[in-house]
Amino acid sequence: MSVVTLQLGQCGNQVAHQLFHVVCSDAQNAHKKTYRAESCERFFHQNTHGELVARAVLVDMEPKVINHSLSEAARSGRWRYGESSHFSQKQGSGNNWANGYCVHGPRHRDVVEELVRREVERCDRLAGLVAMMSVAGGTGSGVGAYVTQCLRDIYPTSFIINHLTWPYGTGEVIVQNYNSVLTLAHLYQLSDAILVHENDTVHRICSQLLNIKHISFSDVNRVIAHQLGSVLQPALTTDSHGVYSRNPLGELVSALACHPEYKLLSMCTIPQMPSSSIAYSTFSWPALLKHLRQMLISNTKMEEGIDWQVRPPGGSGRSMGLTGGSFNTSLANLLILRGKDVYSAETGGFEDPALYTSWLSSKEAFNSWKSPVPFNKYEKSATLVSNSQALLRPLDDMVGKAWNMFASRAYIHQYTKYGISEEDFLDSFTSLEQVLSSYRHLC
Repeated sequence: MSVVTLQLGQCGNQVAHQLFHVVCSDAQNAHKKTYRAESCERFFHQNTHGELVARAVLVDMEPKVINHSLSEAARSGRWRYGESSHFSQKQGSGNNWANGYCVHGPRHRDVVEELVRREVERCDRLAGLVAMMSVAGGTGSGVGAYVTQCLRDIYPTSFIINHLTWPYGTGEVIVQNYNSVLTLAHLYQLSDAILVHENDTVHRICSQLLNIKHISFSDVNRVIAHQLGSVLQPALTTDSHGVYSRNPLGELVSALACHPEYKLLSMCTIPQMPSSSIAYSTFSWPALLKHLRQMLISNTKMEEGIDWQVRPPGGSGRSMGLTGGSFNTSLANLLILRGKDVYSAETGGFEDPALYTSWLSSKEAFNSWKSPVPFNKYEKSATLVSNSQALLRPLDDMVGKAWNMFASRAYIHQYTKYGISEEDFLDSFTSLEQVLSSYRHLC
């Protein structure tokens, strides 16, 4: 089954471009023919010249990033974007969610819907849609939320997953917290699952694990694309009987987003290191999974800096009080293993009932996918997608900062002039406070 990707705004276009680069390289370097064919069917179709064409729609209110993505993809010689799969204008949304949602979105609805329809009709079987966007700016967040609403109306029974890039906590845009609150509140009513990457976390991975001295957005996007690719590439599920998953988005949603109050998904991947070091490193499944389990428990997104003192409630040596750490309770976890000797990996540590909420059995809460094909040059790699309390703190910080601004009515006039009322803000705050409450009481 095929996945149609929507690249929305500058960030969404840049991250998605890197994702297509990663999955194409991974598929073409794979030795297994069935894996390569399944990956290509999932993300690409072939044009009349036999070239791989991404199943993607590119949308931005400014042409620069889209033009760059089109030329870079064509220059790669491995894949390209469709010649009529993109839409742009000459003026952006000015980092204003209301401008994107109330003005640009409705104004260009018909043309965007037509582009999506064409891509969907190229699929023999549609697995679903992935909308990739940021939450901080105007086009990605505002137009992105509006387009997601349109997709839900047009494809009511299809799976829709939103991938969100969370802004730096120090601030990229003065109103980024307003934009984030409005985006998340709307998407929570529309999306089947919301995958989140935090720029601050990915930046630390670039600095501390990849040893990059001068970190660019391209470096950050490559890390995000690597993690996303490790989730979306073909894998064998528990009940697949040796056949690669035919409905990746549906199985991802059913494994992780079983309750409408809990849709926020975080992810972490191990190992991550400079490409120059991979050839000189060896990994064992017990060591990788031991580290990944502790990353889950202590809510650490990379193996450096793990708080080994945090233990599951009731576990031996529990010492949360000594370190001030907090145990990360999960609703559901999906473990994806790729590489050599993958079937010998023992995943029982992730089935511990102490990791999960009390009202769902660990057998239902934990799933694992496996593939013997190494991913992106790593002989062995593991990715954990988690519906847990991992995003509780950044969400709480974001809502708190937005509320403080709203209480003083800072910049509200920039939104009301486009049609977003103070009541719309209050409804969004109420919605996210309910989400926060649900995750806080996940026990």
